[in-house]
Amino acid sequence: MKKIEAIIKPFKMDDVREALAEVGINGMTVSEVKGFGRQKGHTELYRGAEYQVDFLPKMKIEIVLSDDVVERAIEAITASANTGKIGDGKVFVYNVEQAVRIRTGEQNDEAL
Repeated sequence: MKKIEAIIKPFKMDDVREALAEVGINGMTVSEVKGFGRQKGHTELYRGAEYQVDFLPKMKIEIVLSDDVVERAIEAITASANTGKIGDGKVFVYNVEQAVRIRTGEQNDEAL
């Protein structure tokens, strides 16, 4: 099993969710997060004063999948989240040792 964490631009969330649904992935955890990478934030104007916004709004998607679906999920995320501009985000993949469904006690792939 693998865990995918993807950090994307907020306005691409619906596109990514739909792309994942098309490859058969319907369950995920989504969080609103803030951060920056090479993008380094930007400046904004508020009541005539310019100020630096260091942390930009992003969406973090977390999915735990069977090994055989991981590549399709990564392709779906990268294709649907891509705008071609800086700040499109990142995808991270981790190994998952064990998963347990609390309600039934099912483990690993059966728990997903």
